[in-house]
Amino acid sequence: MSTAGHSSDVPRARRFPAGFVWGVGTSSYQIEGAVAADGRGRSIWDVFAHADGNVHRGDTGDTACDSYNRMDDDVRLLDDLGVGAYRFSISWPRVLPQGAGPINQAGLDYYRRLVERLNQSGIKPVATVYHWDLPQALEDRGGWARRDTAERMAELTQVLAQALGDQVGMWATINEPLQSVHQGYRMGTHAPGRCDDEAAAAAIHHLLLAHGYALQALRATVPAGIPIGPTMDPQPFVALDDAAAPVADALDALHNRVYLDPVLRGSYPFELRSDMRPTDELIKDGDMELISAPIDFFGVNYYRPHYIRSGDWSDLRLGETPVPEHPGFVHYLAPDLDRTVMGWPIVPESLRDLLLRLHADSGGLPLYVTENGCAADDYVTPAGTIEDHDRIAYIHSHLEAVLEAIDAGVNVAGYFCWSLMDNFEWAEGYRRRFGLHYVEFESGRRIPKRSAHFYRQLTRSSELPPLVPSPASDGVVPGAQEAAAAVS
Repeated sequence: MSTAGHSSDVPRARRFPAGFVWGVGTSSYQIEGAVAADGRGRSIWDVFAHADGNVHRGDTGDTACDSYNRMDDDVRLLDDLGVGAYRFSISWPRVLPQGAGPINQAGLDYYRRLVERLNQSGIKPVATVYHWDLPQALEDRGGWARRDTAERMAELTQVLAQALGDQVGMWATINEPLQSVHQGYRMGTHAPGRCDDEAAAAAIHHLLLAHGYALQALRATVPAGIPIGPTMDPQPFVALDDAAAPVADALDALHNRVYLDPVLRGSYPFELRSDMRPTDELIKDGDMELISAPIDFFGVNYYRPHYIRSGDWSDLRLGETPVPEHPGFVHYLAPDLDRTVMGWPIVPESLRDLLLRLHADSGGLPLYVTENGCAADDYVTPAGTIEDHDRIAYIHSHLEAVLEAIDAGVNVAGYFCWSLMDNFEWAEGYRRRFGLHYVEFESGRRIPKRSAHFYRQLTRSSELPPLVPSPASDGVVPGAQEAAAAVS
């Protein structure tokens, strides 16, 4: 956007560095559907979602966005957005239906076709090896609580590397091990739905070991220069008073450092409670060296911070919850703090601070914001549009935070908006919409939201325009004339 002739006090567009990667992301179980097609095996999410009470309204990913059958449609969405990269994940049971053993060629060919279509369109394929859909056959044998599962993921990665390694532009080994462990094995709110602290502690080590195995397998096969790294979701914990500071530190060790330190430092944090950390018996010779082998980038999934204050559990304010195992401390939400419909506080400056922290911790590795986005109560207007101004404001404010981190010297190499389209949102089912495209789940039709047009302007210009009040709503929209024209 040109600002020639404007006075110095008029907000100007901010340009991102040359080579900055603009992308969007999805994951296999959330969009593909076709759960029984062409030899695919069952995943832990197939089983979990079909059990009563686990997912809102009993929703499942059986059909989801039907992307397995709508590949060409979805690549056209990517083309229209103008993104330079597409982050997707590979369904383990679609490639190895039993988690190991014979390859399901039809499943592997699906990803081969996807990668070919992306490359033909000039869109860099960014493949995630593991994004939560563990084959149920492996869970039946103990899942991530067993070392064997990490070894099976090494085999999966070898298959993928040999079939796709030179065609994928960037590889992510694992996605958000925190959620796999905490919600899947400790709290039981995600698949496989277990509530077992001992299994959770073992799962921490085995997921990180799987990252190490995957990294090793990819390094041995893919051409040099193709970046490889993990994607994680460090969640800032902020103490609101002096008494809460040790609790915030303990939560940071439990939720963040237990995953970050092994990869970036080669050790588990000593502050972690003994019953929440992998035992010495689990850690074999060479494990930590494998887990901490050099990576090419670090993927950052960011949505929210957590605020901790001291306070009586019997006198909770609206929106507050107790901090488990820390009596006298609560998760605090200021009443006037903006939130998404997920109830998550909107604090973009925490993304800036997190990027600064990870820049220091990683020794200046390239950082990619591999997930960032906003759930909203989207609906189709009588005019056939989706006026998601809140999402535009959310993305804009977080991109401002990215620019602030870049100004401070952080090597932020790209941003992937979550998500390409509305999809199966895990335990929330289909009631939470994160997409740049609205999905009518009954028909499968995709409709670009106003945010998709906004994002398209970002990918084309690599400039962040100022926000101005919208005459059409109480929200905010991009001030660039190009963006206004794009949605008209």
